[in-house]
Amino acid sequence: MRMSRRELALGAAALWLPVFPAHAARHFDVRGHGAKGDGIAIDSGAINAAIEAASRAGGGTVILPRGRYLCFSIRLQSRVTLLLAEGAVIEAADPARHGGQYDLPEAGIEQLYQDFGHSHWRNSLIWGEGIEQVAIIGPGMIHGIGLTRDGPGARWKKQAGERPLSMQGMSDAQIAELEPAAAAMQGLGNKTIALKNGRDIHLSGFTILKGGHFAILATGTRALRIEGLTIDTERDGIDLDCVQDVIVERCRVNSPNDDGIVVKSSFALGRAIAAENILIRDCDVSGYDMGSLVDGTKRTTQEIAPDRDRVTGRIKLGTESNGGYRNVRIEDCRFTRCRGLALETVDGGVMEHVVAQRLTMRDVTTAPLFLRLGDRRRGPAGTGVGLIEGVTIREVDARGIDHRFPAAIAGLAGHPIRDVTLRDVHLEYRGGGTAADAARVPAELPDAYPEPSMFGVLPCWALWARHVDGLMIDRFTAGTMQADQRPPFALEDVQRFSVRNTLLWR
Repeated sequence: MRMSRRELALGAAALWLPVFPAHAARHFDVRGHGAKGDGIAIDSGAINAAIEAASRAGGGTVILPRGRYLCFSIRLQSRVTLLLAEGAVIEAADPARHGGQYDLPEAGIEQLYQDFGHSHWRNSLIWGEGIEQVAIIGPGMIHGIGLTRDGPGARWKKQAGERPLSMQGMSDAQIAELEPAAAAMQGLGNKTIALKNGRDIHLSGFTILKGGHFAILATGTRALRIEGLTIDTERDGIDLDCVQDVIVERCRVNSPNDDGIVVKSSFALGRAIAAENILIRDCDVSGYDMGSLVDGTKRTTQEIAPDRDRVTGRIKLGTESNGGYRNVRIEDCRFTRCRGLALETVDGGVMEHVVAQRLTMRDVTTAPLFLRLGDRRRGPAGTGVGLIEGVTIREVDARGIDHRFPAAIAGLAGHPIRDVTLRDVHLEYRGGGTAADAARVPAELPDAYPEPSMFGVLPCWALWARHVDGLMIDRFTAGTMQADQRPPFALEDVQRFSVRNTLLWR
């Protein structure tokens, strides 16, 4: 018996367990609302019509069967699940070629303390604001080929700390190419999925290729679960900004030009909001050539990211850090050919109760571990210096590390990082540091953009710590693959320091 296209679509839906069973049984096939899925017709109108129909019915599952759906902005609504069936591809249309535009960015937003991308949500391929009980699931793909990775920087007047120090040698023209004026963004899309102030949202199973500035931006979102995604993108992978009660698990994120999975607490919602109760587990981050994770080749020709530092990838807390971070756990994750774990607060926020454990790193392009309390204060008048307190990092195995950048814990004079534990940490560096490197005295750079390379080559090869109150090291082993003329440790203004069961070799 030959099944109809609708029956096949419903069969595909049945393979995926409903996230919200109360309304998942109502099915809305986008082809029934006029979608062609031929990669030629613009299908966003039909998909939005199907979403609207499901919403009017009290909720339902909007099904995209096999096909290529060329789209401008898709607007999510509460109690609607978007199911991308096997072979279904949502392709981001290109305004320059396809005679349309994305929803315009929100007007009247100050954008003082974070860049254009963090400050707008509607100029995206898929977006939702204030939505509840929403899911995007299924084995299909979202291809952001028509999105832009660029956007203006923050309109912050101070400017110190706005960009990494590695970009200091770039010309104004080179900066402008990465950060066009806001007027140039009208009608363009620069995010794949943007969520603002929603709750009970589930993203599962699909692939994002070439995701624009952000593959996923979730701001002020609560009860968010992201699982089983493959993201291979040209800039940020998953950005969690001012979120609460979030789980990210079993995701693969390849992002050679920016961060893979990053938690932020910006001023995008007009006030300082902590990012809290976040679990990131069993994820892979990497810095392979863009597109080569999805095609399986995992190419490694790209060496330098747009910030003129080595390829990025990684898991990070920061840089936007007005509201701080609380109760964050990162566990059972793997870093490959990318920067290491970075925990940063520089805009007045407090970072506390952070645990990172069972991390494996290979071919680490800067420091394997980087903790930075800075004094950028990109925020309104009265923004103070933040705090990092109560960080535990354990069971880390990092190998093939760039010799210039040991694990680093860098506070400020008068504002130390407090109570850090490193336990069961194994670090293997490439080696090659010189006597001249050992004599270096890194500048304080309190208001600089935080990045492991910000202090230059460091005067030791295993662990560098400055302005720390409470550092406990237990079962720490480190070595170099070739001779290194620097000492393994360099400690300055470190109080309440204890170390035991340490093995060093070179």
